[in-house]
Amino acid sequence: MPLVRIDVNEGRSAEELQRLSRGIHEAILAEYGIPERDYFHILTEHPRGRIYAQDAGLGFERTPGVVMIQIFTQGGRSQEAKQRLFAAVADNLAGAGVAGEDVFIGYVENTAGDWSFGFGKAQYVTGELAVPGK
Repeated sequence: MPLVRIDVNEGRSAEELQRLSRGIHEAILAEYGIPERDYFHILTEHPRGRIYAQDAGLGFERTPGVVMIQIFTQGGRSQEAKQRLFAAVADNLAGAGVAGEDVFIGYVENTAGDWSFGFGKAQYVTGELAVPGK
């Protein structure tokens, strides 16, 4: 169950924002095999000049169309699986008009006990939800 935060500069239409979110979700579905309804995205638009995203010394320029993505998920997936996910996200967002240099992904892992889906319970710990991959 990934939780995805998507940060963009203002200026995209509602349809474009939906395409970004769906493109990311479809990549996660395809690469990680999670259920369709494990869809938890927070999309935040920022006034221009509030997102700083340089190239980390890689020698390319980002545009104001940059999409900053944070994926919070349980640990345990291989580096190869993560690389496939990153590529799938970039491919899907290219289909939504986002240039490869404008796709920035931060990946954060945690454990089953770090999630509560409501009612103040850790449902993976209580057994109300099956721990993915177990």
